[in-house]
Amino acid sequence: MAGYHDFAYFYDGFNVEADYDALHQFIRDTFAQHDIHEGIVADLGCGTGELTLKLAADGYDMIAIDGSEDMLAILNDKRCEEGIEGILLLHQDLTQMDLYGTIVGAVSTFDTFNHIGPFPVLEQAIEKTGLFMEKGGLFIFDVNTPYKHREILADNIFTLEDEDATCVWKNHYDTDLSRTTIDIQIDYMEEDEQFCEQFYEYSYELDAIKAACERHGFRILEIRDGETFGALTETSQRAIFVGEKIIQCQS
Repeated sequence: MAGYHDFAYFYDGFNVEADYDALHQFIRDTFAQHDIHEGIVADLGCGTGELTLKLAADGYDMIAIDGSEDMLAILNDKRCEEGIEGILLLHQDLTQMDLYGTIVGAVSTFDTFNHIGPFPVLEQAIEKTGLFMEKGGLFIFDVNTPYKHREILADNIFTLEDEDATCVWKNHYDTDLSRTTIDIQIDYMEEDEQFCEQFYEYSYELDAIKAACERHGFRILEIRDGETFGALTETSQRAIFVGEKIIQCQS
């Protein structure tokens, strides 16, 4: 899984429309419904840590894992500024994840899993999560849907602007590979600098993801629309899964 580099420092600015509050509320309520009020929770692909910090403030002992050292550095700065303790930062590939003990929950949001790789590689990350999850623990994660890759990302170009920079986001969807190539160009006006980065998102069938989770000890309790948190529809752009570990981990 390729990590963000230059783009990490612009991520929050260009992700201002992301509704972290609604996502946090859904995750917190789901944990509470399953009587998970404390313990160790891993944020897989934590990015700049907005969700990590919210869950830490709820009292969970957070492990923040990301493949980008730049993202983790930003999270660490935020943690220090807010004075939040109890967060362990790990620079790891999710397919090679190695924790120091078991966890009661794991979250992975804003299409982290779409970046991991072709489906067999995604399944490695699911397997690793299951390895460290306690029986009865919850795994909450989202993915961009095949619909979004085919119809929204497709071969479209998006321009995002804020007061300091302009970001041009170009997509190319390869049907044979079920993969979207994303090229980002950021022009940072004050410093007259330009940053370019390329990465991939993979499209996965939701039934295949469910089956992979079941192979590694999870029972999928529900799949919802990952933006409204209501019923999943044919035009949902993001799907959020809630899985319960039903087989004792072997770590």
